[in-house]
Amino acid sequence: MNWNKKNVLITGGAGFIGSNLAKYLLQNKANVTIFDNFSRNNVEKNLPWLESFGGGLQVIRGDVRDELSVTKAVQGKDFVFHEAAQVAVTDSVVNPIEDFEINARGTLNVLDAMRQHSPDAVFVFASTNKVYGGLEEFNVEEKNGRYAFSDDALLEGVSEDVNLDFHSPYGCSKGSADQYVRDFSRIYGLKTLVFRQSCIYGQRQWGTEDQGWVFHFLRTAYQKETIKIFGDGKRVRDLLYIDDLLRAYDMAIDNLETTSGKIYNVGGGLVNSVSLIEALDVIESILQSKVKTEFFPWRPGDQKVFISNNNKALNDFGWAPQTSVHEGIGKLYNWVQELSKA
Repeated sequence: MNWNKKNVLITGGAGFIGSNLAKYLLQNKANVTIFDNFSRNNVEKNLPWLESFGGGLQVIRGDVRDELSVTKAVQGKDFVFHEAAQVAVTDSVVNPIEDFEINARGTLNVLDAMRQHSPDAVFVFASTNKVYGGLEEFNVEEKNGRYAFSDDALLEGVSEDVNLDFHSPYGCSKGSADQYVRDFSRIYGLKTLVFRQSCIYGQRQWGTEDQGWVFHFLRTAYQKETIKIFGDGKRVRDLLYIDDLLRAYDMAIDNLETTSGKIYNVGGGLVNSVSLIEALDVIESILQSKVKTEFFPWRPGDQKVFISNNNKALNDFGWAPQTSVHEGIGKLYNWVQELSKA
């Protein structure tokens, strides 16, 4: 995709995915506006880093719940990436109203502002694998120290054809937003893309035990502190390195004649799937030291297994992940080391 002089808005642009996306676009000569309320811990630290990439960056301190601010921000934009969100399942359980206002109503505010003021812009939405809920309708077995699907239909992972089941307030709010995006394409003709993202990790994440667990595990282990494990540690996720996600965005936009209005699962896939314990093994091999762990009960909505079936993305625009788990965590380790020296 040729981003030269394109006008791009990134809601949540100071966050993990948003800041990496902003860097990528700035390096490709786009005019980037980030729209963020800077409420998440440490995201302020991403701003000087982004400013180091030169001109073309504008910053709006705003909230997606504020319709007027959103309306002003979307005007004159060629692309809108909607990354702003309340991102923790646990926080959604504690405060479901706020979770809804940010994730569902905030998304609707951006969509409707685009419908009225920037109807020709492309809208890219960061959805989540949590819209599939706990996947209780599928059989799961313990195999080789990790959970695995035993249904033939899921041998390559969860496809977009699997029924939605919004388990947890977070799943409900993101699932509602996911479907609003789809319908604004069908009803109003907006050019939209939905990515149901699975366990994205990488530099600039500032993760916690509730969200961004790969960074959290690695930094906690690096600091020789105890890692909390919710469940039995056999829960499986497919890990997708941030650079591979950005490549998916770019390739899908470059093939809008095929992809516009569609929904795509994007994750590390079967080859990059690990249990929590296996992820700790990778971390131990990189740190060359044992990690300390403590186990706690399962949390609401935690899926025993989630692995994305990426075949639709592969078939429609030729995308597949390229970064292995060991390589990606190794790159993340380099950044963790940089943080310790700062």
